[in-house]
Amino acid sequence: MHAVTDGKAAAASGVPHAEALVAFAEAALGRDAVALEQARSRVAAELGVEALVDAAAVVANFQRMVRIADSTGIPLDAPLEMLSQDVREELDLGRFAAAANTPEPSGWRRLAGPVLRRLFRTVFRGVAWIRSRSKRPDRGATEDSC
Repeated sequence: MHAVTDGKAAAASGVPHAEALVAFAEAALGRDAVALEQARSRVAAELGVEALVDAAAVVANFQRMVRIADSTGIPLDAPLEMLSQDVREELDLGRFAAAANTPEPSGWRRLAGPVLRRLFRTVFRGVAWIRSRSKRPDRGATEDSC
């Protein structure tokens, strides 16, 4: 998870060429033209020109979305705020200016977040287990019923 916000953690993420991609994203959002040119060259050399174009499109799209959200002052809604509190703290997302749009959670929300996260994980695991069982050919489906 830290590979998204920490270029040094990117190498351990298991994502191929993560270091080059993170360096490119950081340079694209910065103001250093030399660093950007070096990052572009690295991505093109390691992944190819088509991948460089794709990476630039992804960076541009995220930048567009963030600017729209920041300019309109969109806060996180209450459910997302509760469910994402631990991730936002671990990644220290409060250091970004846009975090000011989302107020600190109230006491009950801060307490409810961990409980709801555990509940949702359990529910999602249950759904995944049910789906995996229903896809097995020996579990009721026959050639005649398909």
